Amino acid sequence: MNKISKILVVVVTCLVVGYFSGMFTRSAITTWYPTLVKPSFNPPNWIFAPVWSMLYIMMGVAAGLVWDRMEQEKEAVKNALIFFAVQLALNALWSFLFFGLKNPMLAGLEIIILWLMIYETYLKFSKINKIAGYLFIPYVLWVSFASVLNASIWWLNR
Repeated sequence: MNKISKILVVVVTCLVVGYFSGMFTRSAITTWYPTLVKPSFNPPNWIFAPVWSMLYIMMGVAAGLVWDRMEQEKEAVKNALIFFAVQLALNALWSFLFFGLKNPMLAGLEIIILWLMIYETYLKFSKINKIAGYLFIPYVLWVSFASVLNASIWWLNR
């Protein structure tokens, strides 16, 4: 499989995970979420879908670039892709916890683990392919912001 094919496979995988985790969000965004007290820095709802779509695409490109180095750095790439898969699963789990279970506290605890896995994936990707590492920076920043937002929503609604 060539580099472009690997990138496309992972981008599609990320977008599919995002789509399915978004199922919890879509139903709660019009029913439960509007009833919550939110901080003044809470973005408008419409911003989340395009931001997450772009982040999933960037994540997929990054993972595809790393996957493309499998022949040269087999163990490092396998290890990095395991971290990638775990953080992607945790990403989906957050949506289920926050929007599906309607539990900002549990989602807030989970997002700390998610952030740590994203950061570790970023470090591993950066060692294998600098561009892959750079592509993870917006994701790290967005989840940092989401962590503060999650904690604020929990605090305001406890």
